[in-house]
Amino acid sequence: MLKAAALPALGALLITALPAQPVSAAATLTNTGFESGTTGWSTYSAAGQHAASYTEAGGRTGSNRLTHWSSSAYKVETYQYLSGLTDGTYKLSAWVRSSGGQSAAYLALRNCGSAEQRTDLPPTPDGRWIRLVTSVRVTGGQCTVSINSDARAGNWLNVDDLTFTPGSTGLSVKGVDVSTLKKSEDLGGVYRTAAGTTGDGLGILKSAGANYGRLKVWVDPADGYNNKARVLQTAKRIKAQGMKLLVDFHYSDIWADPGAQTKPAAWSSHSYDQLTKDVYDHTYDVLNALKAQGTTADMVQIGNEINTGMLWPEGSTENWDRTAGLLKSGISAAKAVSSSTRIALHLAHGGDNGLYRWWFDNATSRGVGFDVIAVSFYGYWHGALSDLQANLDDVSTRYAKPVMVVETAYPFRLDSKDSHENIIDLPGELVSGYPASPAGQAAWVRDVMNVVEAVPNGRGLGVVYWEPAWTAVTGNGWDPADPSSGNGWENQALFDYENRLLPAANWLSHR
Repeated sequence: MLKAAALPALGALLITALPAQPVSAAATLTNTGFESGTTGWSTYSAAGQHAASYTEAGGRTGSNRLTHWSSSAYKVETYQYLSGLTDGTYKLSAWVRSSGGQSAAYLALRNCGSAEQRTDLPPTPDGRWIRLVTSVRVTGGQCTVSINSDARAGNWLNVDDLTFTPGSTGLSVKGVDVSTLKKSEDLGGVYRTAAGTTGDGLGILKSAGANYGRLKVWVDPADGYNNKARVLQTAKRIKAQGMKLLVDFHYSDIWADPGAQTKPAAWSSHSYDQLTKDVYDHTYDVLNALKAQGTTADMVQIGNEINTGMLWPEGSTENWDRTAGLLKSGISAAKAVSSSTRIALHLAHGGDNGLYRWWFDNATSRGVGFDVIAVSFYGYWHGALSDLQANLDDVSTRYAKPVMVVETAYPFRLDSKDSHENIIDLPGELVSGYPASPAGQAAWVRDVMNVVEAVPNGRGLGVVYWEPAWTAVTGNGWDPADPSSGNGWENQALFDYENRLLPAANWLSHR
């Protein structure tokens, strides 16, 4: 029961006395599900608030869980000291949930002979459990596993089912979609570091920790941006920064997503057979040109948010055989250019497991080969973080493929800098526990990365932040055919309204 800890009378009955001193150390984490109360665990509170840490009924598995809660503000740590460990890298995994609102709520691995490692608990007001992981290099044979709260009155957290085993964690993809950057710069866009120093927008993001650049490709866009020539230009900059390149084919002259997969004007009258050839030729042409200039794509998306197929109506998923044929054509072209380039298939609604099972079952049953499952996950549209975790865990196992969030973002404020209404601009549109503030945006990026990092068997590749450099610059709006169109995204960029880098970007270097 989610808020049993928030009932003072019940909480008092369930409190388990905690020892004031550490228990005898062992080389194995014990009582990991708190089924024996706090046996094996110790507690510390400088303010003498030991009672804020206790076990109670309602575990994720078994009978019990650890709870931190008090009717007044509190600061408490529950920990287990390990010794006699073999030196090496160890991974902590734990299932958690939290009210949010704490000054700090986190898991830590400390006193391990290397830098302390922390993983913050996300707010889960829906009461659903989320698995978190973190890892540390142990030298000297000892380590402390620690659960920490610095909380306001009534804030709570639950922890259950911990493991501490040899292994490591981390994300290999920490990306940024910079598709609008070149146009912004050409129209006068300026980018600054957090300290206010003007610089190259891509270089600033790279310095923050980005190691992948994502670029969309339109066939013949009205404004001449995001076409083959522009992609080649920006790809050179991405590779010059030492970053890897992800190419996102839309197979359209404009935005492609679950609600619109409009054929390029030049292909509008083509038959299905001709469209299959168009996909091959266009994909090969762009990727081969990238390879020829020394900027071979490291990953390629064959279509963008193709929940409902591509190149409507011929490629709609109403006829899966034809959808599969178009996908195979694009994949074949990409592999013909570079067999080492990874192929990603990308859907939106990253928390909808039913959609993903239906879609990828259809694709795999028709022999569509791919290397990566890529998802869009915007929390204000696509469900809770627990939905994302459940879907990524399932599909990574079901299809034995790595997974990644290839699009996510969050607002750092609600008001607009230009005259165009922002896509997310009302308090009621926000995700519970994540305010529209620099801190709320940073917490969102942190927690999405944490969920992807926790995908079992190391199959969580990483996260790409969508359009962090799309600031409000006159002429760089939503409609490539209309220079007067505004930007509804500037409040979700990673540069603020003074063009300074926001704190959320720093999480690109933390995983």
